[in-house]
Amino acid sequence: MTTMTDEYMRQMLSTSRSYSLVILRATPKRSEPAADKIIWEHGRRNFALRADGLLSIVCPLTDEGEVRGVSIFNASLEETKKMMDEDPAVRAGVLTYEVRACRSFPGDSLPAK
Repeated sequence: MTTMTDEYMRQMLSTSRSYSLVILRATPKRSEPAADKIIWEHGRRNFALRADGLLSIVCPLTDEGEVRGVSIFNASLEETKKMMDEDPAVRAGVLTYEVRACRSFPGDSLPAK
């Protein structure tokens, strides 16, 4: 494992910035037959937000637990709440969300492989 000096850590921490973390949870409506179509439209909207540079990281969870996804928005908490309130799955009551402030490093990304 690479050794990190205190100097390097201070330098890197000074480059971090604020983002919004969203935690999505399923409601009982998620098991209703019409929910899959609503989730498809939720996904379409996520693709659009991603293309517009607002949704930096989107991670649907692959298990069937209560938490169904996490994402990081390149927006303030207030802007993110407004976007989430307009989400088709949230509006239909299929998903609920929690928004939390977080910090990260601009340019970080998931590895391609």
